[in-house]
Amino acid sequence: MNEYGESVVWLAFNYLKDKNKAEDVAQDVFVTCYTKLDTYKGDASLKSWILRITANKCKDILKSWSYKNITFAQNILDTFKRKEPTPEMELMGSEENNELAKNLLALPVKYREVLFLHYFEELKIHEISVLLKVKENSVKTRLRRARMLLKEMYEGSEEDGRKA
Repeated sequence: MNEYGESVVWLAFNYLKDKNKAEDVAQDVFVTCYTKLDTYKGDASLKSWILRITANKCKDILKSWSYKNITFAQNILDTFKRKEPTPEMELMGSEENNELAKNLLALPVKYREVLFLHYFEELKIHEISVLLKVKENSVKTRLRRARMLLKEMYEGSEEDGRKA
């Protein structure tokens, strides 16, 4: 838990966009890991196994009826419009990082998850492929499309800044 706790919370946050729910998922993940440790086969690294459990739990929440009927978009906008920084914003740091975080959270989940796993968790394409149960070429394609979407978001914000 000490070694992978932060990674689990960040991955859950990237899926759910809610710090409290991410922390709840992290607790649930480690309880599951403790109870299911005997099922760990060692095919992948322990980190990959834990992150797979995290991703699956987050996907279950996103599919649930209760989650689909609660709108978080307004909460996210409120978070970015706040005058005082939230803990997540302080962690992100400078204005550029805040813009990056905002743009990352605006991406669809399938792009956000591969960016997070590749750049923040420093997993290799193969490890991400195993973790998400998709082909390596799909991971590469999602990474490329995610980078293109981020680039378009930045170019769009620069043009808006020039017009203002």
